[in-house]
Amino acid sequence: MTALLPALFLSHGAPMLAIEDSPAGRFLDGLAARWPRPHAIVVASAHYPAAVPAVGGAPKPSTVHDFTGFPAPLYALDYPAPGDPALAGRIAGLWRAAGLPGRVDPLRGLDHGVWVPLRRMYPAAEIPVLPLAVDPRGDAAWHLRIGRALAPLRDEGVLLIGSGGFVHNLGELDWRRPDGPAPPWARQFADWMHARLLAGDTDALLDWCARAPHARRAHPTVEHLMPLFFALGASGDTARVERLHHSGQFGSLALDAYAFH
Repeated sequence: MTALLPALFLSHGAPMLAIEDSPAGRFLDGLAARWPRPHAIVVASAHYPAAVPAVGGAPKPSTVHDFTGFPAPLYALDYPAPGDPALAGRIAGLWRAAGLPGRVDPLRGLDHGVWVPLRRMYPAAEIPVLPLAVDPRGDAAWHLRIGRALAPLRDEGVLLIGSGGFVHNLGELDWRRPDGPAPPWARQFADWMHARLLAGDTDALLDWCARAPHARRAHPTVEHLMPLFFALGASGDTARVERLHHSGQFGSLALDAYAFH
């Protein structure tokens, strides 16, 4: 029998996470060893925006360098993982069975929200990888539904990941102190989210924008938090929540990671 993999939420931080030494990078380096090797990996990325649930169906997805202003070696990196068009079709079918629209994008590559953490976790790039879209105008309940429809894939050895950021305010980055402490508003938001996750308080989490302290300062736009709700939904109805990692960068980036068992 295939071992049941958790659903994961990973904060992918800045693209330099792919090559720089950091607490978050070292955490990702050792993460894959915690569970059996997956048959395929599906990553809902904050950097794949779509209003309708979408999944990449390319047999050989490209490595997309969707960022500017970083050192040249970063743009030379390739993550040549294969795709899985048949699994992409199954994902779209699971969405339709759950009453959700869904489509397969046959040309979609792997943006940095996908390949940056996977390059640390599975550097051989041998496991099929499928990117999944996040709706930047959608709410938490919508992304919970998208993930919940795909929960059966965990029984088939598919690793479901939401890749975003636990706190993500690019406008307030403290570039002078990459390892500096989080400001009080960021800590208060992260602490509230962490407490609600451990308590299993899904109702409060789905209403995070109204209930969490400093919610819109922590996430001026919501696309980096929505992958968390995808992962929460993918875990099913009664998930055991485990915080896997806690660190930050530049003050206003929280790089927390969670497993939903």
